[in-house]
Amino acid sequence: MSRKETHRVENSSKFLTIGEAARRCGVTTSTLRFYEDRGLIHATRTNGNQRRYHRSMLRRVSVVRIAQMLGLTLNEISQALGELPDGRTPTKRDWQRISTKWSQNLDSRIAQLQRMRENLSFCIGCGCLSLKSCILYNPGDKAAALGAGPRYLIDECPAQK
Repeated sequence: MSRKETHRVENSSKFLTIGEAARRCGVTTSTLRFYEDRGLIHATRTNGNQRRYHRSMLRRVSVVRIAQMLGLTLNEISQALGELPDGRTPTKRDWQRISTKWSQNLDSRIAQLQRMRENLSFCIGCGCLSLKSCILYNPGDKAAALGAGPRYLIDECPAQK
């Protein structure tokens, strides 16, 4: 079944209305519709054209919410879920693979945040050269060769090397 296909369903304990699914997931109904528009989840339709979400979609919504809390973009989330055959719900094995990949991303972000916290009071390599420490850490604005913006917060500060 493709994500865009709709199948007619009658009331079943395996399917939830959009309101029930939203309450169970802790999101709004508009969030579910947005996720569906982005292809992150899918619903089936009743004869009256009302959305019905299979209970397995609760796991997909939860995965999306966790990924967003980790700071992943919807494109990154969509890419990970898109690797699942037939748009299925992640199995335990799938979740281990996805979460390992995301964990590596999170480790990098944690390291960057720690570096930022440790260096906030030093020269950040922005090129303003207004702090006395800038003369020591960024003489002649050598950080400009590394790229635009606060290079010592984005990359490693020379004092930390």
